[in-house]
Amino acid sequence: MKKMIAAAMTVAMMGTAAYAQQPAAPAAPAAEQPAASGADATMVGPGLTMGKAATMPLKYVEIKDTDLVTSKLVGMNIYNKENEEVGEISDVVIGDGKSVIGVIASVGGFLGLGSSYVVIDPASMAIADDNGTWKAYVDTNKETLTAAPKFDYDKMKK
Repeated sequence: MKKMIAAAMTVAMMGTAAYAQQPAAPAAPAAEQPAASGADATMVGPGLTMGKAATMPLKYVEIKDTDLVTSKLVGMNIYNKENEEVGEISDVVIGDGKSVIGVIASVGGFLGLGSSYVVIDPASMAIADDNGTWKAYVDTNKETLTAAPKFDYDKMKK
């Protein structure tokens, strides 16, 4: 399940990068625009389209060495200002198929037992390459992060 979500995130991030690297095409007249029906597709703007049909022709994106893919994010350790490990990135949340709106962190526990999940606003997190190891940084301590509101995967709509 987590690998499927990570793959979906990669696709979403690549889709967002495509819009950033390519000039926007002029809008088609209303008569030529694809009709969005509930069963086929729902237009949501740049990013992924939520639905069963793509709303634009296939495009490819060139990834740079400085770009970060979700497979490197998931499992990344999270540290605070004192360089203490306070959690680990478990997942990435993409809102309405457009942009990253949350980072799910595994906190507490020992060797994966007894841990819980919290959702962190990505704006409150920094990511850096520390001598060949990617690390995430937040301005908090382990106790505060462990006491944060919990996220439960089981309560998500399947």
